[in-house]
Amino acid sequence: MSTVTGSTTSAIASAVATTTAAANATVQSAAQSIISGSTNSSMDTNSLVTALVNAKTAGQAATIAATQTQDNTLISAYGTLSAALSALQAAVEPLSDGATLGTFSTTLSGTGVTASATTGAIAGSYSLNVSQVATTQVLTSAGYTATTSLASGPATMTLSVNGKSSTINLTSSNSTIAGIASAINSASDNPGVIATVVTGSDGAHLVLQSSSTGASNGISIKVNDTNTDSSGNADALNNLAVTTTAGGTISSASDLTATDGSGKTYNPSQSTISGSGWTQTQAAQSAYFTLGGVGVTSDTNAVKSALTGVTVNLTSAAVGTTQTLTIAQDTSAESAAIDNFVTLYNTLVTTVNSLTAYSSTSTSQGVLLGDSTVNMIQNQLAKIVGSGVGTGTAKSTLAAIGITLQADGTLSVDDTTLSDALQNNQSVVASLFNPTTGIAAQLDDSITNYTSAGGIIQNRTDAINSDLTSLTNQQTQLTSWQAQLTSMYTEKFSALDTLMATMNNNSQYLTQLFGGTNSAGALATNKS
Repeated sequence: MSTVTGSTTSAIASAVATTTAAANATVQSAAQSIISGSTNSSMDTNSLVTALVNAKTAGQAATIAATQTQDNTLISAYGTLSAALSALQAAVEPLSDGATLGTFSTTLSGTGVTASATTGAIAGSYSLNVSQVATTQVLTSAGYTATTSLASGPATMTLSVNGKSSTINLTSSNSTIAGIASAINSASDNPGVIATVVTGSDGAHLVLQSSSTGASNGISIKVNDTNTDSSGNADALNNLAVTTTAGGTISSASDLTATDGSGKTYNPSQSTISGSGWTQTQAAQSAYFTLGGVGVTSDTNAVKSALTGVTVNLTSAAVGTTQTLTIAQDTSAESAAIDNFVTLYNTLVTTVNSLTAYSSTSTSQGVLLGDSTVNMIQNQLAKIVGSGVGTGTAKSTLAAIGITLQADGTLSVDDTTLSDALQNNQSVVASLFNPTTGIAAQLDDSITNYTSAGGIIQNRTDAINSDLTSLTNQQTQLTSWQAQLTSMYTEKFSALDTLMATMNNNSQYLTQLFGGTNSAGALATNKS
């Protein structure tokens, strides 16, 4: 049977005494039926048997019931403790793995650019000048009658984008502009081309757009169609052949502007096409900007390679602007995480105090008062938060960042001191919450030992559940014994009741014959 505290033992003893006294009183009341049975009325066998069986088993039954109640109360209490520990563990994890202390905020002084920072970022301020953003290529075909098939017989179109290709099969039945668009979009090996149909005053236009930005993601089409009409003219499908040439490499902003032989200015970094059946309505190009005076080229507008741990997101609104990108330690996130840790630590302390409460004026005490498991957990966690990290002059404590241990075991936060430490003493904060020996890491490890499978709380709960199983077996045995006693007493008192009834009948017969007090029987005057 599981170990119980003194208050638990007292509660069980009290329950047993009360139940036993009640059972004895019932026996005394039921015994009156024996007296009644010896006079004129029948003996109440059922009540007498029930009372005697209860008196015989009441103490053991009460012990079992009270212990079961107490065991279930203990299991519930350990569940409450475990939940509070798990909540604290969830609060310290962002501090124990360094994620929160590695949080940075980003700000931009202009528009058209956003940025986000993750672990690995370094605080700093950078001048950002955006020359161009990355775009996808858009090709628009000439207009065709919507119902006209561009292929008169079997033919193929092979679309290629950045080394990937897909070949679609066409015939006179699926080679209208809409049919071609559908075939491209449904191709299982589509290389990254989105096809739509735009109907204008001059007919239906096939519009192709690369799904990825960047100079290397231009679209090329090879047509294999040898069909001709009755006049020997090639199918119109051949007009959809096109070759895209990527723009030149960008080394500086000067690579974005050039002049051709006719004096026309163009952008050498943009894609160009050869093929009379198409108009390039938007060229494929890569983004280019300078960050801290260093030129950066990117095929996407979400640039992760420029600064470690920082993603810079460009939009066309930023083109031509110069602004400042500032990366700073996110002290608000750190402060929130530390405050959450303190709050849930205090919740745990309050929970433990409630479970172990003692009152000199009340018989109602904490469920886990005097429990060695809870005392050990409480002492170990208090030691971790109170001892600090490091040794000697290099030792750091929570008090250095405004967190102090109170007399009742809870923690108190001085917001001013904490804010100052986060702003000006990050080395102390980093030391206190380092992922190896930091306070949060120690708490995380300890709580895992308490709450994991095979931990002390689970072992304690398993022992109580084992006790409950034993009590259930005892209850089964007691029920069987009660049935045996009931059968035995019923047999004996039924026989006694029969005997007493017979004796009562004989007494009445003799009285009739010989008379009794103040009466004369039938034979009282017999002189023969």
